[in-house]
Amino acid sequence: MLNKTPLWKTLMVILVIAVAGLYALPNIYGEDHAVQISPDRNAVIDSTVLLNAEQALADAGIKIKGSKFDADSKQILIRLENPDQQNQARETIAAELGNKFIVANNLAPDTPEWLKALGGEPLKLGLDLRGGVHFLMEVDMNTVLKDNLQSLRDELRRSLRIEKIRYRTVEVEGNSVSVLFRDADMLSLAESFIKRTKPDVVVSESGELTLKVVFSELSLKETRDNAVKQNITIMRNRVNQLGVAEPLIQRQGPDRIVVQLPGIQDTAYAKQILNATATLEFRLVDTEHDVRDALNGRVPPGSILIDNDKTGRPELLVDTIALKGSHIVDARAGVDENGRPQVNIKLDSEGGAQITAFSRENVRKPMATVFIEYKPLPERDENDKPVFEKIQRVISVATIQTTLGQAFRITGLDSPGEAHNLALLLRAGALIAPIQIVEERTVGPSLGKENIELGQTAILYGLVLVLAFMLFYYKKFGLVANAALLANLILIIGVMGLIPGATLTLPGMAGIVLTVGMAVDANVLIFERIREELREGRGPQQAIHHGYDSAFSTILDANITTLIAAVILFGIGTGPIKGFSITLAIGIITSMFTAIVVTRVIVNNVWGGKRVTKLSV
Repeated sequence: MLNKTPLWKTLMVILVIAVAGLYALPNIYGEDHAVQISPDRNAVIDSTVLLNAEQALADAGIKIKGSKFDADSKQILIRLENPDQQNQARETIAAELGNKFIVANNLAPDTPEWLKALGGEPLKLGLDLRGGVHFLMEVDMNTVLKDNLQSLRDELRRSLRIEKIRYRTVEVEGNSVSVLFRDADMLSLAESFIKRTKPDVVVSESGELTLKVVFSELSLKETRDNAVKQNITIMRNRVNQLGVAEPLIQRQGPDRIVVQLPGIQDTAYAKQILNATATLEFRLVDTEHDVRDALNGRVPPGSILIDNDKTGRPELLVDTIALKGSHIVDARAGVDENGRPQVNIKLDSEGGAQITAFSRENVRKPMATVFIEYKPLPERDENDKPVFEKIQRVISVATIQTTLGQAFRITGLDSPGEAHNLALLLRAGALIAPIQIVEERTVGPSLGKENIELGQTAILYGLVLVLAFMLFYYKKFGLVANAALLANLILIIGVMGLIPGATLTLPGMAGIVLTVGMAVDANVLIFERIREELREGRGPQQAIHHGYDSAFSTILDANITTLIAAVILFGIGTGPIKGFSITLAIGIITSMFTAIVVTRVIVNNVWGGKRVTKLSV
C-alpha cells in the first residue's frame, strides 16, 4: 500500500527529535553570575576557604544562590542571586582571603544536575555574545633563538667530548656558536663530524682554528613555526587547567597569537593566566668552587649565580642545563615516604634519555630546580620587538640518589600547596618563548546580552513569518512543514550541544536565521510537485508518492551545492566565518532530514493508507 511508514521509522524519528530536544534543553536555564576562587602560587584551597568566603558574604549581607568546592580543579564557585551583587561579592571575598587567592567574576550555567549527568550542557557562546576578554600576543623569537643556541652549545660540548675531539672553547657569539680548537687536525675532524650528525646547521671556518656553527634558514623557519604552535598548545592547556572554558587561541601572522576568553570579566585575572610565561630548568649545583668567591665577583667559568627562593641566598650552579621543562609531559603533586610534599615528574622519551645519562654521571650530587619567568620591559628593540627581563630563582635543591629515568620526583618543597601549584604549571606546560600582550579588548556582558536579544528577535521574527506564510499558502500541509521547521531548530541546537568545542557566535546566529528561511525550500518543492500531480489527474495517494520521489533529486542537488560552499567557508575562513559556516552546514543537513523524512512520516501517518478524496495542500 502506498504511503505507509513502518513503525520502526516513526519511532526512529521520534527518538532522534527527543534526543536533540534533551540536549537543546539546557539552553533554556540560562546562567548565574558567579564568583570563582582559585589558589595562587603556594596557596592551599579547601572547604575551609569556602566557609570563610560564605561567612564574609553573610556578614556583608550578600545572599548567595549556591556554592561548590571542586576538589579536582581546586576551585570554588559561588553563585549569586542577581548580577548587582557580583562585584560587591568579589571585593568582599578578596578582602577576606587576601592575595593568596585569585578571586574573579565568572558566569556559571544553571543546568540541573540530572541533565548534567546525561552530558547536557548549554551552548558555548562566543566572545561577541557572552562578553569576555580579547588579547593579541606577540612571541619573543629572540629568546627562542638564544635558547636554541645555548642548547646547541651544550650539545656540541658533550658530543665532541664523547668523540674525543679536543677543543679549547665552545661559546655562543651573536647568532652562532663558535668552536676554537687546539690544532688543524681536530678542526677538520670536528667539521666532518658536525656536518655528518647535524643536518640542520651550517658549518664554516671563521678565523684561525675556529669553526662557526649557525642554524640553516630552513631550520630557523621550522623553529619559529614550532615555537608559535607549541605556545598555542601549551597556552590552551594552561587555560583549561585553570578552569577557563571555551577559549579561542589561534595564530595570527608569523609570530602573533590571538586569545579570546568568553565569560571572563576580570581582565587582571586573565592576564595573570596568560602572562605566566614560566618554565623550569634542572642544573647541577657547583660543589667544586666556593660560593663566597662567586659572591665577591669571582664567578668561575662555566658556572652562574642564581638566588635561592627558600634561603634568600644565591646558589652557585653549573651553567650547563641538565634538562629543560619542555620535556615534561605530566606532573602530579604527592607526598614522599615521610609525608613531605613532592612533585612526581614524567618525561618524554628524549627527556628521559637526557636525565638518565646526566644522573648516571652525577649520583650523590645535588641538583637544583630553577624556576624561570620572563617579564616584559616597557622598551622595544631596534626591530620593534618586545624586550623581556629573564628572572631566575632556585625553588628546590635535592641530591640525586640514583640514576633517574623517564619518571622521577622533585622534593624539598615547603607545602602541599606549593607542590600542587608547581605540578599544575608543569602539567599545563612551559611556554617555549615569552609572550607580550600588544592589544587588549574587553567585551562587556551587557553588549553580549544585547547581541543575544537582537539575534533571538531576528530568529523569532523570521520563524513567525515563515510559519504564517506556510500555513496560509499550503493549509494543512503547511502545518506539517511548520512542525518540521520547529523540529529542525531543535535539531540544530541539539546537534551543536553534542559537538565538543562548538561555539555559537553572532555570525552563527545569522546562519540559523538563514537556515530558517532555507529549511522550507524543500517542502515548497515537494508540495508544489504534489499540486502538479493532482492537476494532472492523479489520486491523492499517487500524488503524495510521486511528489516526494520526484522532488528528492532536486532537493539533494540544491542542498549538496550549498553544503560544499559551507565546507569551503569553514576550511578557508577565519573565526566569524567559521561560526557562520558551522551553523549553516548543520542546518542544511538537519533541514534535509526534517523536510524529507520527518514530513513524510507525518504525512504518511495522517493521510497514508486511507481513502482520501481531497488534499489540503
